[in-house]
Amino acid sequence: MHMSGDPADSPNARPPSTADIDSDDASGVVAVAEGLPGARDAAADDAAAGSTESSPITPLLVPRDGDVRPVVDPARLAEWARRLGQGSGPVALDAERASGYRYGSRAYLVQLRRADVGTALFDPIALGDLAILDAPLAGSEWVLHAANQDLPCLAEIGMRPRTLFDTELAGRLAGLPRVGLGPLVEQMLGLGLAKGHGAADWSNRPLPPAWLTYAALDVEVLIELRDAMEELLDSQGKLDWARQEFAAIVAAPPTPPRVDPWRRTSGIHKLRDPRVLSIVRELWLARDNIARRRDLAPHRVLPDTAIVAAASARPATADALVALPVFAGRIQRRQSATWWDAIRRAMALPAADLPPTTLPGDGPPPPAKWAVKDPKAAARLAAARAALAVISARVETPVENLISPDLVRRTMWSPPDGPDLREWLRAGGARPWQIDLTADDLRGALDAGIPQVTGQ
Repeated sequence: MHMSGDPADSPNARPPSTADIDSDDASGVVAVAEGLPGARDAAADDAAAGSTESSPITPLLVPRDGDVRPVVDPARLAEWARRLGQGSGPVALDAERASGYRYGSRAYLVQLRRADVGTALFDPIALGDLAILDAPLAGSEWVLHAANQDLPCLAEIGMRPRTLFDTELAGRLAGLPRVGLGPLVEQMLGLGLAKGHGAADWSNRPLPPAWLTYAALDVEVLIELRDAMEELLDSQGKLDWARQEFAAIVAAPPTPPRVDPWRRTSGIHKLRDPRVLSIVRELWLARDNIARRRDLAPHRVLPDTAIVAAASARPATADALVALPVFAGRIQRRQSATWWDAIRRAMALPAADLPPTTLPGDGPPPPAKWAVKDPKAAARLAAARAALAVISARVETPVENLISPDLVRRTMWSPPDGPDLREWLRAGGARPWQIDLTADDLRGALDAGIPQVTGQ
């Protein structure tokens, strides 16, 4: 379940069952789930007309295919690959992870629905990978919600899209105020998706039936949502924008490994001494080694707060370390020798091996420092931001989707040589629609330092 745009779901909540509503309501839900005419079509029409606030929301509780059990047998997986290859039309996909519980972001369940084939849940832990599904789906459009969250873990198990429709990104481009899956389904289809297990530990086996229902419903109406979003974008003249954005997601290379990932330790911004930073680094590396070996989320091995507290205190002995309140627990005391060894390694490092306070960046400084470092660049950035804000309001699309904020900052800090700003923006990753919409205004900010709102 995707949680972007919405608070994290409670791992203990459950989606309501048909026992939670009276028989008349239940029959209506089943009718909707089976794709029968009536509530869904009327709700979708109301959504397109912008009248969903006064329309009742029909809870979606029952998958059209009934109870769906995960595929764990390779023979059944092969049969599903054959059936999917014979089907047609878009394919809805979703993946469930256990990022808060396990090391990494692997997929522990993959949900897939094709209208003429049905819904299937696949257990990649039992199956090893799902690469056999890649070829049958290669010619199909994949429909995901917040695709960037799921594509990396799907790639790990051998599945990569060739064409894509991202319903969350479609909502952003359309200017909708809430783009989480639940709010979009409500607004566009008049249906209610129950929250409940999105933040659960999906590495659990066996998965409870309520969780499986929840997972199946995540893809239940994703294709219908895709069609509604496509119609809305087309009516706004933004469908080509969306297609360019989706193609860019498909073509994007894998994210390279982060340099010095230990620098993302929460609270590290308060630490400036290189020796103290070396303690953070050694504790982080020791924790990461344990977390990877035990397949646990790192914070479950040692919280960031404990790492920062130990680095700040610079304890002189193992006893001083375990005397810190954040190390007083039974688990931390049991592993105190590991943490103390890490601190000793950091304290013994020669000065030449200590980490720098900050890493050299390949881009401009933080905008807050521009006024002092380069007042003209600060004026250019202010002008560009003002112009983009006006364009954003006019086309009803968030500024950050009009063009990459990082590309804007780089352009205003170090303006390109020569007059070809459009080529500069293209080389920086801007899509044609973004260049057409913003290039004239960005040129105005570069040339005059004042907004000239002429974007098309």
